[in-house]
Amino acid sequence: MHTCLRSRATYYHSVRQSIREITSARFPKEGNPTLDPCSHGCAASSPSTAPLRFAALDFETADYGRDSACALSLVIVENDTIADVWTTLIRPPRRDFVFTYLHGIAWEHVKNQPTFGELWGEIVQRLQGLTFVAAHNASFDRSVLHACCQTAAVPPLESSFVCTVRAARSIWGFYPTTLADVCRQLRIPLNHHNAESDARACAQILLAARSQGHHYDQVLKTCCLRSSRR
Repeated sequence: MHTCLRSRATYYHSVRQSIREITSARFPKEGNPTLDPCSHGCAASSPSTAPLRFAALDFETADYGRDSACALSLVIVENDTIADVWTTLIRPPRRDFVFTYLHGIAWEHVKNQPTFGELWGEIVQRLQGLTFVAAHNASFDRSVLHACCQTAAVPPLESSFVCTVRAARSIWGFYPTTLADVCRQLRIPLNHHNAESDARACAQILLAARSQGHHYDQVLKTCCLRSSRR
């Protein structure tokens, strides 16, 4: 998973080029890659048609700083099936860990792992061709993604974010809507605060909605975060 040794300028040029290649076919305008927005900044989707790909993701953080990601899991769903799972530890920019008691990750586990910036090229490749990204309490995970990009000085990948907290409330009327509570209601296995387990559970919430006749175009309209662009 470690980035090959190359000059910093060459590396980030290749990352920017990857983003341009990933999005050039779908996004003819220049600038950071974004999905075609609806009125809430969400992706357009053909009515009642499943998207080819979406990703459920989960970050774990070391401290109160949103740039302190220490673990990331990406669960890729294609045609209503989990097609790929990728999980990595990340060395955050600071040694201090506040949330080890939640996720069990400490500095000793990540001190020899790649930084977010070193992983960004691979993350971009794995997120290519998505209709949207999903997360439970998506505003948190989106803010972690943006903060990590800013700290690493890499161009952010703008995407529509679907929040499965909103989905649990709007589709099933669940309250409370912590991930543990939603998984209990839907009988989804969960090892909470394990990045891979949380990301899998997020994907399975949307797959459960889909299996009950809730199409993704409607989920995008009702459960998508407003665009973070100003």
